Amino acid sequence: MSTNVTADLIRALIEHMRGAGDDWQSFAMVIEFRGDQLAGTHGYVYSADGKAAPVASRPTGIKPALDAYTESYYKPGEAMPVAILVQFDRAKREYEVTFEDTDASRWQVTPENIATIAEQLRPNFD
Repeated sequence: MSTNVTADLIRALIEHMRGAGDDWQSFAMVIEFRGDQLAGTHGYVYSADGKAAPVASRPTGIKPALDAYTESYYKPGEAMPVAILVQFDRAKREYEVTFEDTDASRWQVTPENIATIAEQLRPNFD
């Protein structure tokens, strides 16, 4: 078993991802919490030609890796974030993890942002 909890989380998100073909180049996945409970996932995969497609990872599939990840950052009893954004570029082998502690609507898809949210979440490691 790997000792890199971030790599394990990214691997779990990929293994349990639904809605993506095999040709994606990068992804952005939002992991949402309600209190200290995993509430769900949503995000996008991005192909080399720039197209975005909606995806989600099965919560029960990622939970063990997510628990190990959050336990490495939070002590028992500490407040969990309301969301975590995981961005990964498969070709560059780069990633970024961003925590949102208070604004539960920050990365949610709404009628107002449905045309722009995929681009807002797109990994950009340049």
